[in-house]
Amino acid sequence: MTRTILVTGGAGFIGSNFVHLLCAERPDWRIVNLDALTYAGNLENLTAVEERAGYAFVHGDITREEDVERAFATCEGEVQVVHFAAESHVDRSILSGMPFVQANVAGTQVMLDLSRKHGVARFVHVSTDEVYGSLGPTGYFTENTPLAPNSPYSASKSASDLLVRAAVHTHGFPGVITRCSNNYGPYQFPEKLIPLMIANAAEDKPLPIYGDGMYVRDWLYVQDHCEAILRVLEEGEDGEVYNVGGHNEYKNLEIVRLILRTLGKPESLITYVKDRPGHDRRYAIDASKIERELGWRPRFTFEQALPETVRWYQSHSLWLQRVRSGAYREYYRRQYGS
Repeated sequence: MTRTILVTGGAGFIGSNFVHLLCAERPDWRIVNLDALTYAGNLENLTAVEERAGYAFVHGDITREEDVERAFATCEGEVQVVHFAAESHVDRSILSGMPFVQANVAGTQVMLDLSRKHGVARFVHVSTDEVYGSLGPTGYFTENTPLAPNSPYSASKSASDLLVRAAVHTHGFPGVITRCSNNYGPYQFPEKLIPLMIANAAEDKPLPIYGDGMYVRDWLYVQDHCEAILRVLEEGEDGEVYNVGGHNEYKNLEIVRLILRTLGKPESLITYVKDRPGHDRRYAIDASKIERELGWRPRFTFEQALPETVRWYQSHSLWLQRVRSGAYREYYRRQYGS
């Protein structure tokens, strides 16, 4: 039987990496990529696969039923959904929360309703450890940690998680939730910490660090994350939540110093800026459930993957330049414009 994976947000950072993984690891699967191409969606992330047989791109917004229906009309055989599409930057949510409610809450409900209508076999909802709130200096988030979001972004993701849970329990919907720690790697939009620091350091620009720089995150290489999602897609249990972590806890300041050392740049580029409101002090994931039940473990350490990430951005300077200037949007108009 033909299998189609409908990927929402497949032109974004994690979504595009997942599409590349599917093309490499499951070449017989059909892939339909539904993406609204907001500021963080970039079809240049997918130039290597756009001519692949069985791959289709649908330009559409998950909050619009007609757009989602067009994506489902492109699917064939058994359909499974991997739902990445979301507004995801905390700083932007602090400036304006409504776009996050619209995309992350209303958009997820549209996806759930139409996925039920079309009888999807599996729905993987990709969420975040930020729904758990903040940790003290010790301890880890487990799947049973109560949700305690502290930003409009994480609140909207918590709401979307609960909508998936409700669909499972009310309708017997085949939904699964993953919650990951901070991702890094190729194709990440340069407003996030690691690509921003790489880009600024390469140009000898100031590297802005919030507060004292002692905020701790568990860092997960995007390839590891995508492999975990594929494992959950194929082997996860309906109704379950799986935490996905990298076992790499680092303070922001430590990361910036590592990037500077890798690039041979001075620490004098570091600039401390006013802290953002409600900044969570520490996140750390207990990923023992997915390791125990599905046999997934991260393959990359931070010491391996961070230099690889720096080299990727160095060798893709034109991609980075086009993203920072907004020129990447011309690619869509050239490829798909009337």
